[in-house]
Amino acid sequence: MPGAALTKRLLDLSRRLTGRRVVIVGDLLADEYLYGKPARISREAPVLILRFTEREVKLGGAANAAHNIRALGATAVPVGVVGADAAGDDVQRLFAAAGIEPAGVLVAPERPTPVKTRIMAGGYESTRQQVVRLDREPEGQLPPAVEDALIERLGVVGARADAFLISDYGYGAASPRVFEAVQELARRAGALVTVDSRHDLLRFRGVTAATPNEPEVESLTGEELADAPGIEKAGRTVLGEIDARFLLVTRGSRGMALFEREGPVTFLPIHGSDQIADVTGAGDTVISAFTVALASGAPALEAAWLANVAGGVVVMKRGTATVSPGELRQALHAEPDGRAPER
Repeated sequence: MPGAALTKRLLDLSRRLTGRRVVIVGDLLADEYLYGKPARISREAPVLILRFTEREVKLGGAANAAHNIRALGATAVPVGVVGADAAGDDVQRLFAAAGIEPAGVLVAPERPTPVKTRIMAGGYESTRQQVVRLDREPEGQLPPAVEDALIERLGVVGARADAFLISDYGYGAASPRVFEAVQELARRAGALVTVDSRHDLLRFRGVTAATPNEPEVESLTGEELADAPGIEKAGRTVLGEIDARFLLVTRGSRGMALFEREGPVTFLPIHGSDQIADVTGAGDTVISAFTVALASGAPALEAAWLANVAGGVVVMKRGTATVSPGELRQALHAEPDGRAPER
């Protein structure tokens, strides 16, 4: 955990996150949860029958990143596409409830909103476990007319941004043309650009920072990350290939590794318990906290530590969740001293 001096700086940083304007560009998803109580085994097949109890919808993908930005106290401006369907209505309703600007959200009637449906089993007094996930995904990339309209919206809402966060889930909203428009707007505004791409990180060259997880780094480099030297070599390779200033690699129960173009690699131990409740959306929380902290003027190491704390808080919650500055301060007060980061 951070030492006393660093903890004090992080506490101060948690109070400076308001007032920043972050434009979140990417794939807006609806995360649907269907809850059921186990009833019996089916006579038709050896499967469990669940008696439906409730349904819940949360913001997912880039929409979850926007929700996390807003929860941290910054102004979140999502730029993406939803369909003219119930899931798209859910996303827009949840944005309104969270106080998130809708000006960058484009409705495309011919394209369905991506939905991830998780079937959750458990009683009221027991832990609910995910049984299966069903993904409903749009086919292909954005139609050219929709992409043109999205870039136009981006130009309108992105002129006064302090930071751009690209959340690429592979559904086309973070296309090469959209990314080019983000880079041009960022140059004009002097804004930073961060990226979280699940499938194609290497095409996002020249960004300020990226936040892949360890398996994604393994896939990008073809190397098994068995030890610290292997992680350092692979991280340096990815950092160089995307020409970024910073690379923050999330490592699950082993914490994080921060790579700086003009500095050392720093290994951060996990914050809090490794007995996690749910990792759903944790990557969105990490990049959101890292982006807002960098936009607030924090050095990369302090921004990474704050993201580490935020990730440690959110994985103790069930389902897609956010973290508030108050929760960050509570977590920092709970464990003010401990292991220093390893360089």
